[in-house]
Amino acid sequence: MEFYMIILSGILVGFGVYLMLSKSMMRIIIGVGLFGHAANLIILIAGGLYDGDIPIISELGKNYIDPIPAALILTAIVIGFAVTCLLISIYIANYKLKRSDNVIELEDLEHMKEEKINA
Repeated sequence: MEFYMIILSGILVGFGVYLMLSKSMMRIIIGVGLFGHAANLIILIAGGLYDGDIPIISELGKNYIDPIPAALILTAIVIGFAVTCLLISIYIANYKLKRSDNVIELEDLEHMKEEKINA
């Protein structure tokens, strides 16, 4: 099972990096999201994929699931959601200003401001 999860996380990292290297800002945002999901999956795999008891001290068993990876993943999900919201707000502001989705056109931003001031 862990082998398939590692393969899946590798595929997610590959697609995430491929999308982050594109010129479209929306594809970059989706790539960052996929890369974040891959990182969460890697943390889950590092914690171990096995069945066990809840992490409460008791006499019932000795095989406990480690709660640290779950806490890290929950924190990473919240941070990933905040980063995605920030990137989408930057995308909306960029689209209102430039009317384009292309990241390369951001280099002309200062030239465009000077043209609006002189006009």
